[in-house]
Amino acid sequence: MNAMTPEVSFPGGETAAVLAKARAGERLTPDDALVLAVAAPLHDLCGAAMEARVARHGKNAYYVHNVHINFTNVCVNACRFCAFSKVKGAPGARTLGVEQIVAELDARGDAVIREIHVVGGLNPELPLDYYLSMLHAIGRARPDAGIKAFTAVEVAHLADVGGVSEYEILAALKDAGLMMLPGGGAEVFAPALREKLCPEKISGERWLQVHATAHGMGLPTNATMLFGHIENWADRIAHLSALRDLQDLTGGFACFIPLAYQPANNKLGAKGPDGVTVMRLMAVSRLFLDNIPHLKAYWAMLGIKAAQMALWAGADDFDGTIVEERIGHAAGADSPKGLTLGELRHAIEAAGMVPVERTPDFKPLS
Repeated sequence: MNAMTPEVSFPGGETAAVLAKARAGERLTPDDALVLAVAAPLHDLCGAAMEARVARHGKNAYYVHNVHINFTNVCVNACRFCAFSKVKGAPGARTLGVEQIVAELDARGDAVIREIHVVGGLNPELPLDYYLSMLHAIGRARPDAGIKAFTAVEVAHLADVGGVSEYEILAALKDAGLMMLPGGGAEVFAPALREKLCPEKISGERWLQVHATAHGMGLPTNATMLFGHIENWADRIAHLSALRDLQDLTGGFACFIPLAYQPANNKLGAKGPDGVTVMRLMAVSRLFLDNIPHLKAYWAMLGIKAAQMALWAGADDFDGTIVEERIGHAAGADSPKGLTLGELRHAIEAAGMVPVERTPDFKPLS
C-alpha cells in the first residue's frame, strides 16, 4: 500500500474514544496516534489539535527575522532524497571562506537580524577551527543575533574526523558562540528506511544521542522528520515516539518541524506528501508531542498556503524571513526563497492569527 494512504482501519467507536482522550488533554499512546492518523475525520482531528494549540499559544503565530547560511554543499554523504549536495570538484560545488560568510551578513545592511541559521554538507577538508572561526566571526559581525548552527550529523562528523567525543565538539562550539542546534538530519529514524534513504548518514539512535548530549549541556535544539517519501504512518509515529521519549528525559527540544519531502532533482523518485497528509501529520504531532512546546509550519517546504492551513491544525510557528533558502529549493520547492518581515506578518494575519516576533530560542519579543 502507498505510504500516503492508511494501512489499517479502525472502528468508529474507537476513533471517537481516542479523539475524546486527546481533547481531554490525556497523553496519547503510539497506538492512539496511529488511530487518529489513519481514521479520525480530518475536521475533527484538526479541531482537536487547534484546541491544544490555543491552550498553549492562543492565536499567536511566532516568526523570526533570520538569515540562512549554507557554507558548503560538498558532502561525503549521498542521501537519496538530497538535491543540494555535491562531490568535491563537481560543477556547482562551493565552500565559503569565513570572510565570504561575513560579507553575506554585511550585505544585509543595518537590518536587525535575530537569528543566523547555519548548516552545510560534510566537507572532510574543513577542520574544527574553521567552524569555530566562523562562529566567532558571525558573533562579531552580528552580536545581537543568536546563532543556530550545525545539525547533529555535522557534530558527529566533526567528532569522527577529530577523533574526539561529541561532547567535546559541542563544548567547543558553545564556547565559540553557538546558541542552539537545528533539527536537521533526523530524516526518519526507522533503520530499514535509512538504509534506503541515507545509508551513509549517522543512525537515528546517534542523532538522538547528540541531541541528548546538547540538552545536557544547556543547548536547546529543534527536532525534524522528513515525510512524504517511502515511509508510512507507523514509521512516522515511531519517529514521534522516539522524540517524545527523549524529551521526557531531557526537556531540551524547543520545536518539532515536519519537513515535507521535495521530489525534484534527486534519486528517490517519491511523489511528496499531499495536503491531507500534511494536515494530518501536523494535527497528530501537536496532540502526541505533548512535551514539545512548539510546532513549526515551515513555509519554505510546505508553501505559504499549506503553512497557513497548518496554523489551524496545531502549528504555532511560521519560521522566518530566511532570505535565501537553498536546500529545499534545490529539490524543487516552489515557495519563495525568502520573505520580508511585512510579507511574513501579512501571511500570518491573512491566516487569522496574530504575528509575534521571537528570538531563536522562542522567547517572544515585545
